[in-house]
Amino acid sequence: MSAPPSTPPVDATTATNVVDPPRSWASRALQALLTQRIVLLAVLIVILLGVMTILDVSGLLSGSYNADYLAAALISAVPLALLGLAQLIVITSGRGGIDLSVGSMVSLTGIVFGYLYGILELPLVVAIVITVLAGALAGAVNGVLVSYIGFPALIATLATFYMYRSLALVVSGQKPINAPAIQQFYDAARAVELPVIGGVLPLVPLGVFTFLLPAIVLVWLGMNKTTWGRRVYAIGTNDVAAVWAGLGNKSTRASAYVLSGVISSVVAIYTVAQFASARPDAGTSGNGMALPAITIAVLGGVAITGGIGRVAGVVLAALLIVWLNAGILLLVPGNEGSQLQLFALGAVLVFAALLNGLTKRKYGGI
Repeated sequence: MSAPPSTPPVDATTATNVVDPPRSWASRALQALLTQRIVLLAVLIVILLGVMTILDVSGLLSGSYNADYLAAALISAVPLALLGLAQLIVITSGRGGIDLSVGSMVSLTGIVFGYLYGILELPLVVAIVITVLAGALAGAVNGVLVSYIGFPALIATLATFYMYRSLALVVSGQKPINAPAIQQFYDAARAVELPVIGGVLPLVPLGVFTFLLPAIVLVWLGMNKTTWGRRVYAIGTNDVAAVWAGLGNKSTRASAYVLSGVISSVVAIYTVAQFASARPDAGTSGNGMALPAITIAVLGGVAITGGIGRVAGVVLAALLIVWLNAGILLLVPGNEGSQLQLFALGAVLVFAALLNGLTKRKYGGI
């Protein structure tokens, strides 16, 4: 009896090179939108600009939604994008990281700058350096409470929010500082024309170039090109593993809050120039600056659990929020428009949180 034919051996290379069934372009596009937050934000900005342009052409807006208007709106994007970068650093550090005190630090350090430059008439560079050091000190208090004492970040920064806000009001006597030097400092936030071939671009706030762009470059370099930045991502991704790796979790996490204070002080200097006065409620009036900054960070793809976040996403999210708010004011003028802005901000936060959760469940990341 002849032996049964033997089964031909399976080539290992063939076995491992099994080709997945091709996916449709719609499936690939959906995955790109969900997993590449920068792509999604760019698409949303294009959609927003398209919709508002159609409403403008149809005569449904109270003003022109054009390049000049969008450029002027960037004056609001500077502080929000800066504080969004501060939240990026803190939230990425993990352990429930968040900084609710950024708005009150803006108010307090703004008063510090106002006294130094406006009342004491110190040189501008000296006043800026001392103001930044004051912001670093305020952030260090948060860092010690969270990293070394073990307070939950939500409780620690909520407590310092009230403390710093109170100090700003008490020290200033609840009055803004309007010294002549402060009023002249308005030039640091004025709009400027940028010449290009064939004409000039729309008027752009000077703060975009003197405050925002340098901060974007420095934060990007710090988070992506330094060992400190890699440690921030590491402790945010797996705190226990980072401890065993000897990455210095406490000092690294505390430094994230210090930098948040530093960035808040830079925002304070910008707001003094923007309003031509040092206001004790500059960062806390209305709904404050902290919640919009957190919304921008989450919308920009920063994972609230830590370890994930990109500078480009935060910047694009700030542009989307600012230009959306600017469009709402033209669509619904007056106080109703301001209230609708708050509704839109809440809706965007819910959308961003749901999107982050969906992306993590479906694709394992943001």
